[in-house]
Amino acid sequence: MPMRTEYDVLVLGGAGVDTIVQVPQLPLPYADSYHVPGIVTRAGQTGDMVALGLAALGLRTHHLDLLGADPEGELVRALHREHGVGLTALPHPGGTKRAVNLVGPDGRRLSLYDGTRGGAADGLSPAVVDELARRSRHAHVAITQPCASALPMLHAAGVTTSTDLHDWDGRNPYHEEFAFQADLVFLSAAALADPEATMRSIAERGRARAVVATAGADGAYLLADGAVRQLPAVEPPAAVVDSNGAGDAFACGFLFGWLAGEPWGRCAGYGARAGAYACTVPATRAEFIGRTELTDPAWG
Repeated sequence: MPMRTEYDVLVLGGAGVDTIVQVPQLPLPYADSYHVPGIVTRAGQTGDMVALGLAALGLRTHHLDLLGADPEGELVRALHREHGVGLTALPHPGGTKRAVNLVGPDGRRLSLYDGTRGGAADGLSPAVVDELARRSRHAHVAITQPCASALPMLHAAGVTTSTDLHDWDGRNPYHEEFAFQADLVFLSAAALADPEATMRSIAERGRARAVVATAGADGAYLLADGAVRQLPAVEPPAAVVDSNGAGDAFACGFLFGWLAGEPWGRCAGYGARAGAYACTVPATRAEFIGRTELTDPAWG
C-alpha cells in the first residue's frame, strides 16, 4: 500500500479502563472472600492496546473514541500522552467504558464489562471521522458502539478497514455489521464450532480480503486467496503470565506486515509473534513488542 497521508492507522473505539484481579483459578469457585495478590486499575481496553501496539511498531497512529468526563477518561488520556499516541476524545455523557478482568495462574482471563458505561450515543461525529480518515492509510475499528456507523464513512474516504470480532460465536447479529464491512477480519476461534465455515461465511457475505481466526496454543487459521491454512503457534520468548491483549497484539503484528506489503503468511507470522510476546507481559503493564523483535529472523 502506498504511503498516502499523515497517519498509517486510525483506530476507532475501544478506549476504556480495566481493573485487573489475579485469582487462584478459573472458573472461580464460590466463596465468601478471597485474598488476591493485588488489584490494579489501569487504562487500556482493546482500542487503546491496538493503538499503542501499532505505535510501538513504528506506525503513525491516531485513536478516536468517546470518553466520559470522569477519572477513567483521564486515565485513558494519560496513557496516550505517556506513549505519544494522538487521541481525539469526543464527549460521552454515559461515562468511559470499564471492565473487570479476572486472570488465572495460567494466563487465562474472564472479562466483566460494565454495561452502564460507554453505552449507545448519537454516534461519532461524521465530520471528525471524515477529516481523520482522509489523513489516514488504514482504519482499525473496534466492535464498540457507535463505531459500526463509521464504516461506510471510512470506505467513502478511501481507506481500508479492519476489525476484531473477539470471541464471536458466528451467530450473534451484533457482530455482523462489523464482520461484513471490513477488509480484514480478526476473531478468536474459541467459540466457533467450525472455524473454517465461519471464516468462509464472513468472506462470502462481506468484503474481507482475508480472515484470521486465532486459536491460542493451536496457532491460527488464515483464509486468503480462497484457501484456508492452519498456521502453527510460535514459542513465547518467556513464561506465559497473561493472555489479556494477545488478540489485539496479533492484529497489530498482522497489520504491520500487511501495511508493509508482506505476503499473507508472513503477516500471520508477525501476528503470531506479537501475540506470543503479549502473553509474557502482565495485563497491569502497557508493554508491547517492538519492530526489531517482531522482525528478528532468529525467532522461529
